[in-house]
Amino acid sequence: MVKAVTRTPWSSDPKYISGSTWRPSRRRDQMKQPRVDPHNHSRKSDGTEDPAELVKLADEENLILGLTDHDTFEGIPDAAAALRPGQILIPGVEISTSVEVDGVRGTQHLLGYFCDPENRALADALGRTRDSRDTRAQKMVGKLAAGGHTISWDEVVAEAAGVVGKPHIATVLVRNGVVTSRAEAYSADWLGDGSPYHVPKEQPDLATALSLVRGAGGVAVLAHPRRTERRPPLSAADIAALADAGLAGIEVFHPNHTDADRAELLAIAKRLGLIVTGSSDSHGDNKPQRLGAETTAFAEFQRLLDVAAAPGTPLIIG
Repeated sequence: MVKAVTRTPWSSDPKYISGSTWRPSRRRDQMKQPRVDPHNHSRKSDGTEDPAELVKLADEENLILGLTDHDTFEGIPDAAAALRPGQILIPGVEISTSVEVDGVRGTQHLLGYFCDPENRALADALGRTRDSRDTRAQKMVGKLAAGGHTISWDEVVAEAAGVVGKPHIATVLVRNGVVTSRAEAYSADWLGDGSPYHVPKEQPDLATALSLVRGAGGVAVLAHPRRTERRPPLSAADIAALADAGLAGIEVFHPNHTDADRAELLAIAKRLGLIVTGSSDSHGDNKPQRLGAETTAFAEFQRLLDVAAAPGTPLIIG
């Protein structure tokens, strides 16, 4: 039986339920079981669809949608308001974090599901990262313009519906003919590390972000840990230490993971008892993979909900 949660931090319209009490309705059981795609982005960060458009696409594909914009919950209310009756939304956020591996510091993303958006410590940390991202983007655009390249801050801001970031700069560079592709825009000659136009952003370290997610009643999942980064990959021992600190899951099935990556991560997850997720990490037209390209097994989705049984960590149903 579905048990309602009285506190509704996102809006007063959809139903909010505690994860451990939710099961598909009889009508859902009789239909084709929905697939679960818990990691996706809207225009509130670096995707190309509005939250409501993502919800519509997910409904057409019979997907349970997770919205995890970078360092912001801003798109969740719009997505919740767009849900059709019975449609399900997983509220989340993808947090940019810093981690050191073998003496090399780089970025690792952390997915936080079912967090209380009003938790002050988490909200403040995300706010600092967003402010840093905005300031960083302005500095990068200024450097590009000073270097004689055709780009302006107004053009970049016009590309974003929320947090301004490198994807929006890349879009303008391609459109203005400064570079021939987004891949070139992200290279070390332009926006990548080592470029004269690159500016680092402020972000919490991975251990701190993990603690913040747990403190906000959320469920922490390591995002695409084998995606190519400018640092050595997290080792099995690194992931075990994170599991000891409260990490709940690993995103194993991801478009940027090879078969070997998946096999390695799956073995680590099984050994540590971690939840195994799969996600398309859709960014609309900004990346080749489409919504539903990778999904999470329904049993693993239920495990995710079971961990998120505390009050204030709702699943959203239209």
